[in-house]
Amino acid sequence: MVPISILDLAPIVRGGTAGEALNRALDLARHAERWGFRRYWLAEHHNMPGIASAATAVAIAHVAAGTSTIRVGSGGVMLPNHSPLVIAEQFGTLESLFPGRIDLGLGRAPGTDQVTARALRRGQVDSADSFPRDVMELQAYFRPTKPGQAVQAVPGAGLSVPIWLLGSSLFSAQLAAALGLPFAFASHFAPDLLQEALELYRSEFRASGELKRPYAMAAAAVFAADSDSEAATLFTSLEQSFVNLRRGTPGLLPPPVGSMEGLWTKLEREGVEHAFSEAIVGSPSKVKKGIEAFVGRTGIDEMMVTAAIFDHGARLRSFELVAEVTGAREGSGRK
Repeated sequence: MVPISILDLAPIVRGGTAGEALNRALDLARHAERWGFRRYWLAEHHNMPGIASAATAVAIAHVAAGTSTIRVGSGGVMLPNHSPLVIAEQFGTLESLFPGRIDLGLGRAPGTDQVTARALRRGQVDSADSFPRDVMELQAYFRPTKPGQAVQAVPGAGLSVPIWLLGSSLFSAQLAAALGLPFAFASHFAPDLLQEALELYRSEFRASGELKRPYAMAAAAVFAADSDSEAATLFTSLEQSFVNLRRGTPGLLPPPVGSMEGLWTKLEREGVEHAFSEAIVGSPSKVKKGIEAFVGRTGIDEMMVTAAIFDHGARLRSFELVAEVTGAREGSGRK
């Protein structure tokens, strides 16, 4: 089995607070470290009442400070929202504090709605279109400072911070291939171009100083429980949340329900089923088969799993079962 990692949005549950969500994220990361997961990534989203990881670098520092060996990073930082220099300084600081444990995953989407994106970017135009140039500028800030260099990242210059490109389309796959960077596909909510993006990335990959051969990761929602019915019930929290998001009324992560009947329209149900067509939901044996099939079909080098589960104990249990069925514990010494 390939290495398994975790993507977390630090979900804020109904009746809970952002502080509690971030502390639960740390608790999960500590368990994940013991269970042998490779990485623990947090994602940047804005104006989302149910997501606590907006200040992604700060959340990463919180998790990294409370763990000791697991890699911690961004899945991802939405680079168009920031200047490359600021991100170089933030992640240079993280790498200085937690050497050898920090990953920098970059996305080109805003991670929010257009009104909030304008508030974040304060008048910038076509910032997503400058993504390739911004990635290369960011890479340059991590290289050793050259004589006469007018602007440098302090900390940042000369530090080894692995940069990943993330995406749900062909754009970032092609850019990752051209720059010789590792690539992660967001199939946990946008599965349509998964195979095509992976094939494009591998076929066009050019070796670089960072990476000699293509390294691809893909994400899937994985909800594991002791029975299929229990896992399906847990999954309803995410289904409700996604329906609310599509209706333009995002909110806190709701508790699970026994049935989604009456909570969505036929069209909404079809939208949820399409978005989460790669989701793996069920008992340990079903999850094991699902993960093996996903890895076998995609040929990925690493898999990232995510699960927005209302009850923290059930969430821990889900990831523990994933570790058990994938042999993550046996591979916990891998780097």
